[in-house]
Amino acid sequence: MDRANEDVCGPAIVHLLQRAWLVYGDARYERLAALSVSHLYNLRKSTGYQSRRRLFTKTRAVCNPIGVRRAPRPNGHAGFVRIDTVHQGDLDGIKGVYHITCVDCVSQWQVMACVQGISEAFLLPVLGLVMDQFPFVIEGFHSDNGSEFINGRVAALLEKLRIEQTKSRARQSNGNALAESKNASFVRKHMGYSHIPQRYAAPINVFYQETFNPWLNLHRPCLFATEVVSDKGKIVKRYKHEDVKTPLACLVILSQNGLVKFKKGVTLQALQTQAKAQTALAAAQQMQKAKAELFELFNKTRARRQS
Repeated sequence: MDRANEDVCGPAIVHLLQRAWLVYGDARYERLAALSVSHLYNLRKSTGYQSRRRLFTKTRAVCNPIGVRRAPRPNGHAGFVRIDTVHQGDLDGIKGVYHITCVDCVSQWQVMACVQGISEAFLLPVLGLVMDQFPFVIEGFHSDNGSEFINGRVAALLEKLRIEQTKSRARQSNGNALAESKNASFVRKHMGYSHIPQRYAAPINVFYQETFNPWLNLHRPCLFATEVVSDKGKIVKRYKHEDVKTPLACLVILSQNGLVKFKKGVTLQALQTQAKAQTALAAAQQMQKAKAELFELFNKTRARRQS
């Protein structure tokens, strides 16, 4: 049987065999022209057929020199961020927006952004916007092995800013778990799963930058783990009530211990003044109101399309 026909389904193969004899008069296919589909499947299951036609090779690792394949090493310092993307669904074959989640490993200071697509034309400008929203100097940038971050232009941008680029390791399913957990806690909880057209990336970005990100970092508490030694001598993480604090409160502690380097023109006092300008409840209510207005914009478009 021709190797070119191996990926064709059984009935199509039988039809080709019949045509080879009946239409083209190839004598090699005279007996095979009467072959049934069921018998063809039986023949293809035989040990002799599979030993001759199947070829197994080992999976070859992808060798991409961009980024170092290891976990970030912040050593208690703020400025080592993890990043991940979330897709907002397809509709009739048309892709929706992509959300970007970028979170600091130590302080859990988090910046959300939105792009029309994960191509370089859309991603690079927004990536710069994300980094600008961190109040401290970024020293490390960690992502999974997706091509949206592991490419020459992103590597050049990080090299220009003197930021170390690392990427997830093989067979480490929780290699970027912090960013992925934020995807579930914030992106899916607040933006849902429904399709959002790409043209709304800009208003979503405005919502994130002006309302959502300040609420996340100045007012919403996060869980911080305390490492303790168990009875078996293993280091385990415990989440205690006294360890619950906002990312800003964590920055205060890190600043007292010299573990955070603020950007030029940014001070801890200015961030604390911004946080005290409204209560956590008022900030949450403002965020919910802005989110409702954003979704009302989405729903108006859906209603016009359906009418």
